[in-house]
Amino acid sequence: MSSTRASSVTLHHDADELSASKVQACSESNNHHPLDYGKPLAKYPAVSTPALSDSWLCDPQNPRNWSTSKKWCTAAIVSFYMFVSPLSSSIMAPGLEQIAMKYDIDNQTILALTLSIFLLSFAVGPLVLAPVSEMYGRKWVLHIGNLLSIIFNLGCAFAPNTAILLGFRFLNGLSGSAPVACGAAVISDLFSERERASAMAVYSMGPLISPVIGPIAGGFIAQTVGVQYVYFVLAGVTLCASLVGIPFLRETYSPLLKLRLMPQPADLEKAVQPIAGMDPSPGKIHYMWITFSRPLLLLSHSFVCFTLSLYMAFMYGIYYLFFTTLDVLFTTTYGFSTGIGGLMYLGLGIGFFLATGLGARFSNAQYKYLADRNGGVGEPEMRIPAIFVGSVFVPVGLFWFGWSAQAKIHWIMPVIGSGIFGFGMMTTFLPIQLYLVDAFKYAASALSAAFLFRSLLGFAFPLFGHQLFAALGLGGGNSLLGGLAIVLGIPFPIYIYYRGGALRAKSHLNR
Repeated sequence: MSSTRASSVTLHHDADELSASKVQACSESNNHHPLDYGKPLAKYPAVSTPALSDSWLCDPQNPRNWSTSKKWCTAAIVSFYMFVSPLSSSIMAPGLEQIAMKYDIDNQTILALTLSIFLLSFAVGPLVLAPVSEMYGRKWVLHIGNLLSIIFNLGCAFAPNTAILLGFRFLNGLSGSAPVACGAAVISDLFSERERASAMAVYSMGPLISPVIGPIAGGFIAQTVGVQYVYFVLAGVTLCASLVGIPFLRETYSPLLKLRLMPQPADLEKAVQPIAGMDPSPGKIHYMWITFSRPLLLLSHSFVCFTLSLYMAFMYGIYYLFFTTLDVLFTTTYGFSTGIGGLMYLGLGIGFFLATGLGARFSNAQYKYLADRNGGVGEPEMRIPAIFVGSVFVPVGLFWFGWSAQAKIHWIMPVIGSGIFGFGMMTTFLPIQLYLVDAFKYAASALSAAFLFRSLLGFAFPLFGHQLFAALGLGGGNSLLGGLAIVLGIPFPIYIYYRGGALRAKSHLNR
């Protein structure tokens, strides 16, 4: 790595970088009185005093300085939230035939829409909720979103017609996107670059493994007591997450915590300023517009953010295609019941679990190795080599799944193919998310920009999946997808590895 690129990187308050002077500054500036915790971040002045900035590095209220148990407790709660919300996206997949009969739906696209409309609002929600979390903090965005999801799941259970069902599914996607909007940013708040990979791997398991567990549980629920009870189960699990999260989750957004430690000025009108680093604005509406538009700004003005988000989105779209093909494949071709057919999603789940353990360890080890070779200075591009590994497994898994399914050989072969794809997908997702967190100043907005792309393709792919495989077959259709995965997943990450630093330097939103 070049010294020029290394010099542009800021490592955020690692404990081994604290100097004696900073520790002294910390001890001298602990006399601040906290302000009202109900106020938004925009209502406080920007931190400009060196004493407060230095003391924050060793302040016990700094989330980076929390005890290991407190950090992992917070990460576990956020991961639980992230596990619960995507359950709604797929748990009803095995019960689509019952939904078609209940609401008299004979159009396959409309039927697929009842499943995938969740992802449409799931994509839009973080565009608003991520900036809100950077104004008011992470905690209550997560809590309120989860509580609203309970109401919307019950609304789906009692929906009298298709239109109302679609409406509640859409609203459920909006509220369920709260952990997506700021969950990964919480991991960034808690852990430094060198220790972040394991926590991010655990967090990333939620949106990937819960759509796998969902159809397995949903298949047996729909088969035994009916598809309506799927939503009752969702509401119950979401309630459990709130009962755990509300008492124990703590705020982690450092700018908000720092500003609340500042002395309250006598003239409150002078305190109304935007976050440090933001341009002064004529009013709160303009300030909110800046924060709400930031994810789209990142997506449209950063080649790095756009390219990596596109690759994630493409794999996510393929992932959701599995929900429209696996159930049909194993119930029609192999003659499995609805419940047993749902078990075939375990191939994806096993791939995810293996990638979480092996991928996180490899990603952490190679980042530390490259950072040590660079004089101890880490760069976001040091996350990229792990993507190379996963990018090989993704097309291999698609080719394996598609042609073994088309040949109708033993059922275990398509399951193995889906597992290989799942391993490759998770192995690439983790370093991409870590890269976006490391590279951009507003981590929640950067991840929301990526998730917008992901969920839009996750919404769209199931709508045309039936036509794709009808025209090309499972073998030809998956080969086409595998070829596109090679085009997106190999040359672009290589280019970003060598040129990412120069590309990021063009953006004022870069760290």
